[in-house]
Amino acid sequence: MILALTLSLLLPQEPDRTELSKEQIQAASAVAGLEFTDAELEMMLQRVSRNLQSYQRLRAAKMPNSVVPALSLQLAGKPDPASFSRRDGQMELPEMSRPEDLEELAFADIRELASLIKSRQVSCLELTDMFLTRLERLDEKLLCVVSMMPESARKRAKELDAMLANGTWLGPLHGIPYGAKDLLATKDAKTTWGAGAYKDQQLDSDAAVVEQLRAHGAVLIAKLSLGALAQGDQWFKGRTNNPWNLNFGSSGSSAGPAAATAAGGVPFAIGSETRGSIISPSTRCGCSSLRPTWGLVDTRGAMTLSWSMDKLGPMCRSMEDTAIVFEALMGEQASELGYEFQAQVEPDITGMVVGYIDGALRGQQAEVLKQLEELGVELLAIELPDYPVNAMSFILTCEAAAAFDELTLSDRDDLLSRQGAGAWPNSFRVHRMVPAVEYIQANRMRSLLMADMEKVMSRIDVYVHPTGTSLGLTNLTGHPAVVMPFGEGSGRGGGPQAISFTGQLYGEGKLLALAQAYQQLTDYHKRHPKLD
Repeated sequence: MILALTLSLLLPQEPDRTELSKEQIQAASAVAGLEFTDAELEMMLQRVSRNLQSYQRLRAAKMPNSVVPALSLQLAGKPDPASFSRRDGQMELPEMSRPEDLEELAFADIRELASLIKSRQVSCLELTDMFLTRLERLDEKLLCVVSMMPESARKRAKELDAMLANGTWLGPLHGIPYGAKDLLATKDAKTTWGAGAYKDQQLDSDAAVVEQLRAHGAVLIAKLSLGALAQGDQWFKGRTNNPWNLNFGSSGSSAGPAAATAAGGVPFAIGSETRGSIISPSTRCGCSSLRPTWGLVDTRGAMTLSWSMDKLGPMCRSMEDTAIVFEALMGEQASELGYEFQAQVEPDITGMVVGYIDGALRGQQAEVLKQLEELGVELLAIELPDYPVNAMSFILTCEAAAAFDELTLSDRDDLLSRQGAGAWPNSFRVHRMVPAVEYIQANRMRSLLMADMEKVMSRIDVYVHPTGTSLGLTNLTGHPAVVMPFGEGSGRGGGPQAISFTGQLYGEGKLLALAQAYQQLTDYHKRHPKLD
C-alpha cells in the first residue's frame, strides 16, 4: 500500500548533526581506500554536510518494509495504444520551389526541406554543403561545435542522392543534415564528452540513435558541444554562447545542440537530459524539444551519467519537426515495449484533459490556459505529489560518481576545466561518501513518488506548467516533457520565453499532438536570432 508522505514529512526533524570536520571526512575516505588533499577536503566539507541534511530529511519520512527501491526503475505506466499518434500512408509534403540562395533554407521546416529533396530540386549533397558552411561560420561566434564531419557527411549525402536517383526515398529525413551532442559515440569523429580528460577519445562504433537516424536518411554533419561530462555549457574550449545574446551562455548541458539549432546551423539535433539538459538550453535558446519517457529511446553508445535517469531526445525549431525526428528514433527498445509512434501534420486533440496547478501560470503564461480552452480541451486543477525531491537528488550524483569513478581514483579529475565546489570533480568526491543504505532508501522513496505521480497523471493527458517547474520530480519519475517558445518579451539571456507540457508515461502521442496544436496558434517558433 502506498503511503502519502505529507504527514510524515511534517514530523519533527532529527537534531542537526551536520557539524563535520575535514578530519572526519578524511577518516571516512580512508575506509574507502581514498586519500584527498587538504584543499580537496576543504571544498568537500560543505557539500558532505549538506548531504547529511538530506539523509536526515529522508529518514524523517517513514516507509513500510514492503516498499521496493527503484533500482531497476520499472515505470508505473505502460504504453497505451490510445495515446499513439497515427496517420494513413506517407506524410504529406508541401509544394516548394528552390530558392536562388540555398541559405534561405537555413530555417526551413523538415517537411519543406524533404519536399525539395524528394523532388530533386535540391540534392542531398547541396543541402549538406550549405549547412556545413553555415554551421562552421556560426561556430566562430557560438563555440557550439566540437568536431565538424565534412568527409563522412558528404560521402553519405552522395549515397543518398544515388538512392533517390534509383527511386528509393527513405522518408522525410532523407538527406536532412543534423548535429549530435558529443556524448554520442561516432566512429567517424572523436567523442570527447566535452571534457579535457577525454578530448582525444576515439570510439569504434556509432551510438544506437546515430545508427537509427542513418537508417532514416539523416546526415550527421557535426558533433556539438556539451558542458564537460554533461554539466553546464562550459566545455574544454570555452563556453557555448546563446545565439540571442552572445554575452550569455546557452545553458546546458545540451548547449551545442540548442545553440546550433536555434541559429539555423542545423535543422535539428539530438540532445540528452538527466535533470534538465534538454529543457533548460531549449528554454534559453528558443528551441522546440522533447524529453521522452525514460527508457524509450535507446541510449546505447551514449555517455552514462545516471543509468536510471539518462534520456535522449530531439531538439528542433518546431513541434512538428520534433515529432518527425522522434518517430525516426523509435527502435528495438520501443518495439519490445509494444510502443509505436507516427508523426502527424494535423494533430487530433479531441477529448484531451489538461492539468494545471492553481497560480503556477502567471502574467502572459496565464493566457495559455485560455488558449487551450479555445482549442477545446478540458482544464483540470491538480496537485503534484509532495516529496523532498531535492533531498533525493543525490541519486543522480551517486550514479555519476560511480560512472566516473576512474577519474576520481586516478586523479585525472584535475583535467576537467571546472573545479569549483559545484563542479563534477568535487561532486564525485563528495558522493563517494554517501552510505549505500541512504542511496537505497532514497530509491525506495522514489518508488513511492513514481506511484503517486502516476495517480495524478492518470486523471489527465497532459500537465501544462512554466519551464523548469517539476524538472527534478519528473526526471525521477521518467515522464516525458516538451518545451517551446512562448510569449512576447525576452526570456533569460535575450531569447524568447518558453512554456512546457508534461505527458503521461509513454504518452508522447498526445503530448506532441497538444504541443503541435498549441504551437499552430502562434508564430513564436518562427522568430530567429540575428547573427549574420
